[in-house]
Amino acid sequence: MGKKAAAKDLATTLEKALRVHQGFVLADRAPASTPGFTKGKKTAVSAQEATAAELDDLQERMYAESTQGGRRKVLLVVQGMDTSGKGGIMRHVVGSLDPQGVTHHAFKKPTREELSHPFLWRVRNALPPAGSVGVFDRSHYEDVLVARVHNLVPPATISRRYGQINGFEQTLVDNGTTVIKVMLHVSREEQGERLAGRLDRVDKQWKFNPNDVDERGFWPAYQEAYQLVMDKTSTDAAPWYVVPADHKWYARLAVHHLLLHHLRAMDPQWPAPSYDVSEQKARLASS
Repeated sequence: MGKKAAAKDLATTLEKALRVHQGFVLADRAPASTPGFTKGKKTAVSAQEATAAELDDLQERMYAESTQGGRRKVLLVVQGMDTSGKGGIMRHVVGSLDPQGVTHHAFKKPTREELSHPFLWRVRNALPPAGSVGVFDRSHYEDVLVARVHNLVPPATISRRYGQINGFEQTLVDNGTTVIKVMLHVSREEQGERLAGRLDRVDKQWKFNPNDVDERGFWPAYQEAYQLVMDKTSTDAAPWYVVPADHKWYARLAVHHLLLHHLRAMDPQWPAPSYDVSEQKARLASS
């Protein structure tokens, strides 16, 4: 198998291995596993580097399409417990794309103004424009994760939100958005080691939040909340992908290839120029 064929095969293999289907059980996916990939870190890094140029080219084609009226775009939703590696995905996967065609939004605790609106209001305001890869670092799913674990709203409200999310995402897809939803699945033990590592390093202490230790006490409740998210919101239009995240190199490889898989499926094309190329070449030569 040639390198290009192998790269295509890996993207397809990872998409199939990580996609959430009916009956999926989160507890059965080991955070230290590497579904669809049997080799180690060195090979993973090489595989990611080998397809970086193709990923960048596909993104540029999609952006170019939008300059001629194309409506298509990508929304990459990244969820996960603290230290699951969301920042690394932003740097090592999203960071390899042309910034011109990328939008990024990190959702924090809702502001007073945001709380005065329906929960999807702030999400709609952060959607990517046509031709862009939009990235949500956390997302509207916080409103059925944190809100559920900490009882911030009545259970009936949480129940309604799953359906509202499905309807919202279906509308996005109907209007030309490819939605890729990724949960970075880290183990409690690995999270503890990563938090300890932040405390041990002066250059990482600024990233440590004492609240992260408090949240560890809710670990079982979060796992239950994530399972419900998978059960209720992994749809044909906008499926979830659960990416084991104890190995950072694997998580980056996986998200890179999920993005690559979907952009390949979109197959964006360079738009035809609105002018006569030969005529403009002649004009340029005589100028």
